[in-house]
Amino acid sequence: YSQEVEVQVTAPLVFSLEQNFPNPFNPSTVISYQSPVGGNVSLKVFDLLGCEVATLVNENKSAGKYEVEFNAENLHSGVYFYQLLAGNYIETKKMVLMK
Repeated sequence: YSQEVEVQVTAPLVFSLEQNFPNPFNPSTVISYQSPVGGNVSLKVFDLLGCEVATLVNENKSAGKYEVEFNAENLHSGVYFYQLLAGNYIETKKMVLMK
């Protein structure tokens, strides 16, 4: 006797910021994140000095999984940081642009 159980997940259970892919990249890369709750979401890119170089997301989003493409065509090679801010959640990851 076996019983099949179908589980449907409608929203993620935890906040998550994934490592960009590809990394290193030239000139564009994809950043994925997920949020278990709706609310204001901010995803920004900073240089090594902490100066903001791009705002990828800054809006109200419903709970779910998202992908954002970042095109760094106008930036110099080097290390950059991207930061997700959603509610009380904050996470930062590093990426490398190689031209």
